[in-house]
Amino acid sequence: MIRTPLRPLARILEAREKGENPDQIERENIRRRHEEMRDKARSRAEGRLVVLCGFFMIAFVAVGVRMGHLSASVPSEPRASTTGAGITAQRANIVDREGRILATNLSTYSLYANPQNIVDKERVAQELVAIFPEMKLERLMKDFTGKRKFLWLRRKLSPEQMQAVHDIGDPGLEFGPREMRLYPNGRLAAHILGGASFGREGVHSAEVIGTAGVEKYFDDYLRDPANDGAPLELSIDLSVQAAAREVLYGGMRLMNAKGATAVLMEAQTGAIVSMVSLPDFDPNKRPQVLTQGDASDSPLFNRAVQGVYELGSTFKIFATAQAIDSNLVNAHTMIDTKGPLRWGKFKIRDFHNYGPSLSVTDVIVESSNIGTARIAMQIGAPRQQEFLRSLGFFDATPVELTEAAGAKPLLPPNWSELSAMTISYGHGLSASPLHLATGYASLLNGGRKVTPTLLKQHSAPTDGPRVVSEQTSAISRDMLRQVVVRGTASFGEVEGYKVGGKTGSADKPKPRGGYYDDKVIATFASVFPADDPKYVLIVTLDEPSIESLGETRRTAGWTAVPVAAELITRVAPLLGLRPEIESENPEMITLTSN
Repeated sequence: MIRTPLRPLARILEAREKGENPDQIERENIRRRHEEMRDKARSRAEGRLVVLCGFFMIAFVAVGVRMGHLSASVPSEPRASTTGAGITAQRANIVDREGRILATNLSTYSLYANPQNIVDKERVAQELVAIFPEMKLERLMKDFTGKRKFLWLRRKLSPEQMQAVHDIGDPGLEFGPREMRLYPNGRLAAHILGGASFGREGVHSAEVIGTAGVEKYFDDYLRDPANDGAPLELSIDLSVQAAAREVLYGGMRLMNAKGATAVLMEAQTGAIVSMVSLPDFDPNKRPQVLTQGDASDSPLFNRAVQGVYELGSTFKIFATAQAIDSNLVNAHTMIDTKGPLRWGKFKIRDFHNYGPSLSVTDVIVESSNIGTARIAMQIGAPRQQEFLRSLGFFDATPVELTEAAGAKPLLPPNWSELSAMTISYGHGLSASPLHLATGYASLLNGGRKVTPTLLKQHSAPTDGPRVVSEQTSAISRDMLRQVVVRGTASFGEVEGYKVGGKTGSADKPKPRGGYYDDKVIATFASVFPADDPKYVLIVTLDEPSIESLGETRRTAGWTAVPVAAELITRVAPLLGLRPEIESENPEMITLTSN
């Protein structure tokens, strides 16, 4: 930038020659310089004003366009945005095979506190303790008077509790809306459903996640918005489940058992119609997991799936079926039952002396350990392992419960000939009642393996691999029918339903080896109707004991069988089965007329 000097030498000299005042030249130059600076500043200000006007013009146009867009759009509630992933609160319903609600959502409120906003901390703490007795006054006062700025008080409230808190009238107590999981049927199907709790939580919403059972197994499906709220349909029947629990609970109390379980399964499909485990719990108030002691003593323990037991003589039908299917014996083959049967230093005995021999059918009817062991010796350990593996006794059941994966059968480390003999009558291999139900269904439905499932089947299932022939399956059903008609399960007869089944009474093992003399697992595995198998029912009682005819009775024939018979009597009509009444002898009928 070239600046004009205020006192140019040439002009100063010229002014002095003319006798003029040189200072006048300086003043004139200062005036001109100030005018130039003023003109430049004015020009710059006018430019800024133009830019500012343009900015306001654009802003007004944008606001006008946005207002026009909003006026033409559908009104909706504003939603807060967050930098992280949003909390998904929705969860689909769970229903039974008839569409009846097993689990649903309920809108409720949570209670939290902003301690710095509480006016009278001592009064609020006292009134909260009066409403919620589980709260501690000392703890509340410590939290209210400390440095905490936020405090969860209750994750969910009933309407009555919410009103009581509202009546306290303190601005430091606030409510947050959320959804909670509700199980309207309480304890019914508790071990199937499992339960749910809160995951990530916010003041205005909370994430509901499954903690056990199908709630946890199908957690992703139940929370997936892509399913558009479609319910999870289970195979169980709520009416049958209610009747089964009522009968089983009464039977457990009557037989003085510490626990009980029942599994009712469709023989042709493997669909579970009912599954009860006692003691149970209310999933609306799910108890804490046991941290010490025996896990099976917890009401959370699902005896039908997690309970792995030696199931006693219920296994005998597997040995005879395999031998018949392998053409080693037939139903009338005579088996040596003289006892005791010696193998090395071990002896195998029968509960009674059944004489020198029994037919294969009577080995099952009389429940002969010696006869079954001799049949197992003909089969051999390798073939026995292959057959039991085909029935699913080597792996955890694939049922849709998170607990099932950890309930793998306990197998002998060395499957010797002695192991084959004892396993043939249900000792030396431990499995769950659900394993047993699956094995019986696969053997007795015509010989096709089934896969247990808790999901409702919308189409006819495909036939599984064949485990035995249809003829062997029919012979096995007839044997089990004979057990009820004239054998150890005579209390299991239910008129009109042709029940077939096998009892099993196994001594309970001690934690440090050996067996108890006065504690058993009593099981009755049944099928009905035996001539046209529709359902398989397993009833297991843990440590039953009753006094009858002056003696203490613990065996399944006296304990599990009567409970199963009552259960079939109650649920068969609910399942749509009509009793088949045998026609009377015409010679005994007297005709009359009006």
